[in-house]
Amino acid sequence: MCEGSLGLTQPESKQVPSGSVGTKRYILMGRQAKIFSRRSAPEQSARMVETIYGCKWSLTVYQLLANGIKRPGEMVRSVEGLTTKVLNECLRKNVAFGIIERIAYNEIPPRVEYVVTPFGRKFIRILDDLNKLQKEIESEQ
Repeated sequence: MCEGSLGLTQPESKQVPSGSVGTKRYILMGRQAKIFSRRSAPEQSARMVETIYGCKWSLTVYQLLANGIKRPGEMVRSVEGLTTKVLNECLRKNVAFGIIERIAYNEIPPRVEYVVTPFGRKFIRILDDLNKLQKEIESEQ
């Protein structure tokens, strides 16, 4: 083992004879444990962000909920171009992710409202931070 400048143990290296197949240098890992594992995006949260940004109406729905518009019919009437079918699909995705909650009242005629969950408030804050980051990137260019 070789001591690095930070005092961390690094694997030994061995020269491969020239003319051999592969690289000229390789690292012997032998019986030692790997120092770092491959880092990737968290699957579920990355998929959530991708799905929400992929649905062009989700951010509008969050804005409606923040302004006190909780019923689907009122949402459709408030936004030009939003259809009931698309809204229901969008709401279903958000409920499945736990961002919003569906509250069905046992009344006649049936009444349904949607509210942002505590997890949804955290998630929306992250989306707001992503939006701020995007604006900073655009202003630097």
